[in-house]
Amino acid sequence: MYNNITGIILAGGKSLRMGTNKALLPFRDTTIIEYIAGIMKSLFKNVIIITNSPEEYEFIDLKKFEDIISQKGPLSGIHSGLTYSNTDKNFIISCDIPLITPELISYIIEYPTKKPITVVKADGFVQQLCGVYDKSCLTNANELLLKLDENSTGKSKCKVLALIENIGAEIINSEAIPCYKDGMFLNINRIEDYKKAFNVPNNYY
Repeated sequence: MYNNITGIILAGGKSLRMGTNKALLPFRDTTIIEYIAGIMKSLFKNVIIITNSPEEYEFIDLKKFEDIISQKGPLSGIHSGLTYSNTDKNFIISCDIPLITPELISYIIEYPTKKPITVVKADGFVQQLCGVYDKSCLTNANELLLKLDENSTGKSKCKVLALIENIGAEIINSEAIPCYKDGMFLNINRIEDYKKAFNVPNNYY
């Protein structure tokens, strides 16, 4: 167990494409967010949830915090998570990638690097919402969020990827990860994604 790393679960999405709160959908005898929380609690002594609807997750015995700068997407969640964290090193994960494994999370954490962010490139994309973020990223994240208020046209540029590009990150190619299998970063956005994840056997990974 990692005592000096905070596990941060982002549960602030509006689930517009799903039509219902995807974090609360049934998954492996529990809900998606409880399944993710179980993985995180098995790895980290300290785990928190960042959500703008904490009342929906009262049944989960974890501390919950709302966005400090709201309505700015997942970057708001990262900013808030790093603010409320009491550790320099943090592992941030979105609540909607239930096929992730403890082994993959540990691999990302243990990957040798001095960079403040460590994420994986898989399925042709940098998996921005599953990786290590140092608390030192907080200042840069805050600056990016403030730019949204100053420049309405900057919204498309102010994403988590902008934070990664500005600070510099260790980006691990999934093909180099021994414990990686295709589909581990499946993001539950639509009912088709949910059905695909739901039908993956428990021991597949």
